[in-house]
Amino acid sequence: MFSKDNKLERLKDAETIIGASIRVKGNFNGKGDIVIEGFLEGSLKTEANVFIGEKARVNANVEANEALINGEISGNIKARRYLAIGKTAKIAGDVQCGEISIERGASITGQIIVSASDAKRVDKKIETVEEAE
Repeated sequence: MFSKDNKLERLKDAETIIGASIRVKGNFNGKGDIVIEGFLEGSLKTEANVFIGEKARVNANVEANEALINGEISGNIKARRYLAIGKTAKIAGDVQCGEISIERGASITGQIIVSASDAKRVDKKIETVEEAE
């Protein structure tokens, strides 16, 4: 689902879109792709994929097949297959995934567990170094 410059395709095929001006509280369970550009508080679980936009603020545990994170999340993330963390992402919570990519500039405070064929475990506080100015 996730490839560069493919945002319009993600939006077109998403089952649920929480727009930039929307604030939502609740527990979401679904089977389709979900795009969050606004604010979500509660929990989010889907059998498909999740895209969190740069200006999105999520205060929830997130579970999906694949996830692309560019905004702020306060909560745990579980991506069964693949997790892409963009340079503008700020995550406060534990992360569990099959595969991961983290762009320079992203911030993660929590535990990361990558469990593909060889499980890697990184404990304690992890923060990437921001790009030198």
